[in-house]
Amino acid sequence: MTAPRPGAHAPATPQRIEVLAVTGIGEVRPGDDVAALLTAAATGTGAEADAAAGVGLRDGDIVVVTSKIVSKAEGRVRQAPDRTQAIMDETERVVARRGDTVISQTRHGFVMAAAGVDASNTDPGTVLLLPEDPDASARRIRAGLGGRVGVIVSDTFGRPWRNGLTDVAIGAAGVRPLDDFRGTSDTYGNPLSATVTALADEIAGAAELVKGKLDGVPVAIVRGLSHLVTEDDGPGVTPLVRPADEDLFRYGSRDVVFARRTIREFADRPVDPEAVRRAVAAGIAAPAPHHTTPWRFVLLESPETRTKLLDAMREAWIDDLRGDGFGEQSIAKRVKRGDVLREAPYLVVPCLVMEGSHTYRDDRRNASEREMFIVATGAGVENFLIQLAVEGLGSAWVSSTMFCRPIVREVLDLPESWDPMGCVAVGHAAAPPRDRAPRTPEDFILTR
Repeated sequence: MTAPRPGAHAPATPQRIEVLAVTGIGEVRPGDDVAALLTAAATGTGAEADAAAGVGLRDGDIVVVTSKIVSKAEGRVRQAPDRTQAIMDETERVVARRGDTVISQTRHGFVMAAAGVDASNTDPGTVLLLPEDPDASARRIRAGLGGRVGVIVSDTFGRPWRNGLTDVAIGAAGVRPLDDFRGTSDTYGNPLSATVTALADEIAGAAELVKGKLDGVPVAIVRGLSHLVTEDDGPGVTPLVRPADEDLFRYGSRDVVFARRTIREFADRPVDPEAVRRAVAAGIAAPAPHHTTPWRFVLLESPETRTKLLDAMREAWIDDLRGDGFGEQSIAKRVKRGDVLREAPYLVVPCLVMEGSHTYRDDRRNASEREMFIVATGAGVENFLIQLAVEGLGSAWVSSTMFCRPIVREVLDLPESWDPMGCVAVGHAAAPPRDRAPRTPEDFILTR
């Protein structure tokens, strides 16, 4: 059996866990000290505490705090007649949309309904925003509580494929967020290769059983998990947020087309060839005339081949520009703008083939036949680009190979019947793309 990572998972399952509601906290206002309110309520000494409130706070306890009171204390309250503008302001990326329901990614990396903007349990005409930095909030609360305790800031999330809501951790301090069993074996000796338990989320969900949505109990203490409490603040919830490249469901079906963006600056990271091949599979699913398959995708996975092709294309471009009367300084600027292909770690040359096309007696119909195949090739490339975005890859479709097709065929040893239709730069975006200029569909529609 492969030894687990040091400290990767708990040494044993606890035999008893208690979840205790902390009552008597009362209404939280901007500027309140959450840790002081919790201490007073947990010990039964606060002004609003009742006889049942004094559950105490012990070393090894994990305190789960609803994000709403953290947001209120930190002044994350906004005047708003409705949530629409607040949701837009808090949204970094729209993942899916249906009617008035918006699933958004926040700048924290959380994917949740309405970017976490909440109009419940707050004064009419106001909304609550998520804490600016929930991990930092958890660290401050933990420092204020003192002792060896953990703190989780929780919020309510929906879940794909499942009805109902549950609380999860959006901030943590002093709590190990994950239990990683990869590299170990189960009781039958089967190797575990994908088992990673979201401990912080499980604790947040357990705490919600005693907090409730309507009972006015924003805090719970989970007791019996002291082995998950760490001496330092730890990594927070960062390990719980799935990286974009590992997210198989990054985009909602209604918004996946809009995920495709032209990327011209790429990070120095390799591209998974299998991801590109999956994108090709999407490309060849496009419609085409006469049940044909007019697409071919040349994958330039060799750095030497990419350099050889780009050098030959650059020389051909320079010759064309000189022939058009451009000066050397102007030529240098134009060539520099074409470096997006040279900076990309992966290139793809989509090609058009006319196999299966019909031949007619007049040039007009033959020209229309070719146009149909060109349109089909464009549809295939668009499918390809969209799937690259789904795979977490950026791309830029550049027309350059269309201006020197004989050279491209020669360098890549392509059949004469293959027409290169530009070149697609592929890679991981070095920075988020710029916002699109707003476009209104009605501006592009003519109704008869």
